[in-house]
Amino acid sequence: MEELRSAAVTAAAGVRGDFRGAVRPGRTPRRQVSLMEIESWRAALHDLGIDGFDAPPWHARRANLLVEGLRFPREKGYVVAIGASLRIAITMECDPCSRMEEVAAGLKGALMPDWRGGVLGTVIEDGTIAVGDEIRIEE
Repeated sequence: MEELRSAAVTAAAGVRGDFRGAVRPGRTPRRQVSLMEIESWRAALHDLGIDGFDAPPWHARRANLLVEGLRFPREKGYVVAIGASLRIAITMECDPCSRMEEVAAGLKGALMPDWRGGVLGTVIEDGTIAVGDEIRIEE
């Protein structure tokens, strides 16, 4: 995992540099971009009694994008707008995988309730984004 201050995000490739976002011929992507709320990450770690210097970094979750101060609806079908042009259609909850147990014992279970693991979506309008860009929910 690499933490970036800005990134290009496209319908053809997802987040530039992440091969998992590339659209394969004949396929309709549902898991192109993953987004997570820092508040949900912190809540899961808090439930495990992990904080301060012992806390793993957010990118240990393996999400593409981290947001702060915005609560995602706990449903699919809405659009997340970031910066001037990026639009991501939310397709599903991002269920945590067993790799989370390698990060911290019990983390997979702590990320399960209330969509704490984040959301997945597909890019419907390309954009270049950076830390500090405005993020909002569009219907």
